[in-house]
Amino acid sequence: MKEKIKQEILSKVKEYYRASTEDKLKDKINYAGRIFDEDEMINLVDSSLEFWLTSGRYTEQFERNLSEFLNIKYTLLVNSGSSANLLAFMALTSHKLGERRIKRGDEVITVAAGFPTTVTPIIQYGAIPVFLDIAIPTYNIDIDLLEKALTEKTKAIMIAHTLGNPFNLTKVKEFCEKNNLWLIEDNCDALGSKYIINNEEKYTGTIGDIGTSSFYPPHHITMGEGGAVYTNNLELKRIIQSMRDWGRDCWCNSGQDNTCKNRFNKKFGELPLGYDHKYVYSHFGYNLKATDMQAAIGVAQLKKLPKFIKARQENWNYLKTNLKNLDNYFIFPEAEENSIPSWFGFLITIRDYVNFTRNEIVEYLEKNNIQTRMLFSGNLIKHPCFDDMRQFNYGYKVIGELKNTNKIMEDSFWIGVYPGITKENLDYIISKINTFIEER
Repeated sequence: MKEKIKQEILSKVKEYYRASTEDKLKDKINYAGRIFDEDEMINLVDSSLEFWLTSGRYTEQFERNLSEFLNIKYTLLVNSGSSANLLAFMALTSHKLGERRIKRGDEVITVAAGFPTTVTPIIQYGAIPVFLDIAIPTYNIDIDLLEKALTEKTKAIMIAHTLGNPFNLTKVKEFCEKNNLWLIEDNCDALGSKYIINNEEKYTGTIGDIGTSSFYPPHHITMGEGGAVYTNNLELKRIIQSMRDWGRDCWCNSGQDNTCKNRFNKKFGELPLGYDHKYVYSHFGYNLKATDMQAAIGVAQLKKLPKFIKARQENWNYLKTNLKNLDNYFIFPEAEENSIPSWFGFLITIRDYVNFTRNEIVEYLEKNNIQTRMLFSGNLIKHPCFDDMRQFNYGYKVIGELKNTNKIMEDSFWIGVYPGITKENLDYIISKINTFIEER
């Protein structure tokens, strides 16, 4: 009886979705948005009917399916991409890593032209971010500066693939291996991007030691909120899982007990012999799990990911082809060599000698219902969160002048290529950019 009622409810959900999408018109061309259908809604309602409100069977299925897609051994679902970055970095501070652990005062190479939560965990822990410039038109880390950034305190590189464009993983990976450094790939804007390394095509996020993803609504797939951390290293997986789950030593899933069969017979720290393993803490951790309802949405979204990637690539290429006549006014992005990007956006930089500003064209596009975005922080160290550190000159280092970083802070913006943008939308965007130039 219960199963029959459930199937009736799910059937009505399908009807509801189809009724709610009829005659739906959009006035604005957004830079990103949710793409879903009845599959996500049915999964969400199915999960809610079970009322298992923490991680459960959908979580396990999502972790397994994402691992299979990326061809990586271990995936852990978390509550956001920011939490994924936090866990990826904090894992490298674990005492279990011995001499390779990151300690307070150690240095981590990164870039200032990115999203804050790639850098925030480094600063909050007490390590030192070392900021390098980016290269234009790939907008990724300038690999020629890596050797200049290296000191005896350097322990890791933590950088993102900018707007889906993989950074030079060949050079960065070689540099890390040569100097015994950890590599964290912030893959939040690049799920589905590929890079050819050692004649092998691999997904970004799987080439370094740890990769991270975000499932916030603008990203390649969404759960509303959510993220993931993935690795091929079993020791790192166990550390990340411990820190995600309150710092506990036990690895039992929610609702399970005594998976290890040694729950009451081991000695830990200075605890009494046989102290309940479910309440032993090997790390200072958090609760950063996602809910099973979020995971249920993700399971449906993952099935659509190949189609999403294809649409993003086609939309990006269409913009690039049809805007090339404006090359005298704009610097357009280029894919990194040996890469197959899963683009997050189409980045445009105003050339130095033109007679208009970035703000003028952005305001023009916004008034014409074309949504735009900056390249995230532009130059992160110019923001108010760095005021004290900048004033008193502590807590971070800069290599060189960050000339290109400052350039994109002043003169760059991007527009969307997500699957919800139609060819008609793209033609409209192209026509409005051309009209703006003609009016100048």
